[in-house]
Amino acid sequence: MSRYAYFEGKFVPIEEANINIQTNSFHYGTAVFEGIRAYWNEEKNQLFGLFFKEHYERMLLNCKILNLQVEKSPEELVEITVELLRKCNHREDTYIRPIAYFSDLKISPKLIGYRTELAIYTVPLGNYLDLSRGLKAKTSSWHRINDTMIPARCKVAGAYVNSAFAKTEALLNGYDEAIMLNPDGTVAEGSGENVFIVRNGRLITTPSSSNILEGITRNAVIEIAKSELGIEVEERPILRSELYVADEAFYTGTAAQVAPIVQIDHVTIGNGEIGKVTKELQRVYFSIVKGENERYSHWLTPVY
Repeated sequence: MSRYAYFEGKFVPIEEANINIQTNSFHYGTAVFEGIRAYWNEEKNQLFGLFFKEHYERMLLNCKILNLQVEKSPEELVEITVELLRKCNHREDTYIRPIAYFSDLKISPKLIGYRTELAIYTVPLGNYLDLSRGLKAKTSSWHRINDTMIPARCKVAGAYVNSAFAKTEALLNGYDEAIMLNPDGTVAEGSGENVFIVRNGRLITTPSSSNILEGITRNAVIEIAKSELGIEVEERPILRSELYVADEAFYTGTAAQVAPIVQIDHVTIGNGEIGKVTKELQRVYFSIVKGENERYSHWLTPVY
């Protein structure tokens, strides 16, 4: 399989999509990126892009905050991504990584006076987290960044140092993933995922004001819960101790998908098994992303 990238205005072999070590955003983390998925349906022999337009709409809003000037519309970016996937001829689940950055070879941490460039590449990707078993999560000693530092709603490259600290701490302590708190003790999110809990038949998740990425998969799961499962959804602050008494817990995200949590710190969640609500959300979600549920076909972009 030949691999290509869209790099600074043209399609090139992936080996040629390189930046200079003097590139400004490489030094200061002032790039904005997205994580997007496309799913392969073996029976239909089709590749479906998931929420392509929505991801690019979010990316352009994030770029606005950092003053990155991407001179393309979401629709144009979708067209480029579809063409790139076709050139790479993927026949499996695939991850798409667009990134906008300041390409000037200059030293100074600022967000003005620099030229913006765009790159997009793809890579085969199955499950980012093991969905076949429940995950063990650790409440991180690292607080989530807040909006007056680096806006957590933005996928800013440099902000992921915060995530890397939390994820590494969790892994070194024998856990699969982290849960990050805000300085006031309320739950924010995982290292790269939104967090949900189930209590007394309700689905509860942290609001956008809790220093979270405004997750596209998060929004999809909320809609599925309400429309398909008839479950009431609350968006409100969650305290750390409330995690421990939840009936179920799970992560959502483009990479994480719907990932069950069965232990937080050393506390067993529910009965220690993947919960019924989580299983049902997983089932419906995967039927949609694989193009098996016509009701949600508007979420998908057929590639071929």
